[in-house]
Amino acid sequence: MAREMVQATAVSARKTVRDMAHLLPNKNRAMIRGSRMTPVILLLIVCAGLSMFYPRLLHAQDKDIVLPESGIHYPGGFDANTVGIVHGRVYEFSQPESGPVQFRLKSDRENYTIIASPLWYWKDLGVKIADGTEVKVRGSKSLGKNGKLYVIGQEMEVISAGKVYAFRDDNGYPLWKGGRSGARGIGGGFGSTQHRFGGGMNSMGKGRR
Repeated sequence: MAREMVQATAVSARKTVRDMAHLLPNKNRAMIRGSRMTPVILLLIVCAGLSMFYPRLLHAQDKDIVLPESGIHYPGGFDANTVGIVHGRVYEFSQPESGPVQFRLKSDRENYTIIASPLWYWKDLGVKIADGTEVKVRGSKSLGKNGKLYVIGQEMEVISAGKVYAFRDDNGYPLWKGGRSGARGIGGGFGSTQHRFGGGMNSMGKGRR
């Protein structure tokens, strides 16, 4: 879809340059047509067009989808009545270009699939985990249609780094959507989502940014 938008914007940009050229005197028109600056003008117009399309693409990613394997709604599906904390080690980390970052968490009793956040938000937080990393995850527990256990992540503590990364506020609202600055938790550290939108927290509850 993004490629089609780029192509459409480029076609529109070429037409715009041609139309602008027709409004100029013959001498200037010839200079523009033969100038090496024409590709630069096209590039600027394409960038301007993409700046208008980009928020729409982000908005489209925020629409609820049903994850095919589990049948869980994302980014909706969070149930405050099923919130709990799971503790274990990470394995089978997955960061798809579309849909949520996911990974398996192996605890002493059960195995869970953690559903975190969009990849761009995950990267913005600067989260780095590898197989075997010990973490605590607070979130909404759910049973998938495949019979497996899932946790829609609210926040995650990386034990070795002593850092907490928040994905949702205390009501389960996705922090990557913004617009809910009054819905932060009280206090700091794991178990509270008090922070500025888009920033992680260390174990003392101070914002990353």
